[in-house]
Amino acid sequence: MTPKKWQQALSTLSRQDPVLKKLIRSHGTGRLQRRRDPFVALSRAIIGQQLSVKAAQSIWLRLVEMAGAIEPETIAASDIRQLRDCGLSANKSVYVIELATHFRDGTIDTAKWRRSSDEQVIEELTRLKGIGRWTAEMFLIFHMLRPNVLPLDDAGLQRAMRLHYGEGKALSRAQMRDIAQDWQPWCSVATWFMWRSLDADPSA
Repeated sequence: MTPKKWQQALSTLSRQDPVLKKLIRSHGTGRLQRRRDPFVALSRAIIGQQLSVKAAQSIWLRLVEMAGAIEPETIAASDIRQLRDCGLSANKSVYVIELATHFRDGTIDTAKWRRSSDEQVIEELTRLKGIGRWTAEMFLIFHMLRPNVLPLDDAGLQRAMRLHYGEGKALSRAQMRDIAQDWQPWCSVATWFMWRSLDADPSA
């Protein structure tokens, strides 16, 4: 996301939401950065499913150490046992190898998604094994830098919104959507600041 658009997002969010105004003042350094490699972005999202950021990062570092380079060719050539030794579950090991195979063989063409809507990208991604809506949303946020993604199933976002808007009480999806009306059209940026407030970032 360009610095100009980032500043535009900060100005809009600060004007529209007093909670975010405070968070932006407290956590305003840095900005959402693109994870340039689509295979890396999707692989990290699969690995991070239902794990803490710390646990996912630990597994990722072991995978990097094992493979040397996280590329479709190297991961497709790995076997499940090697990935299991890095800490991946049996299912995630299968999913990551299959994803690598699709990239290696050219059956995934991420370039065409630039012309697709968020929902169209989500629909295509969720046809792949191991990729649900949350994983697709992380891809939209961290690789495609789509500005208005609201990942309602993300545990970090739920926890942060409960803390900042619910006085510690769980919020329904409908309540989260209502709150996020003030975040339009920068829900991805608002979500990034929710994560920052917890020091939790699925891209880490």
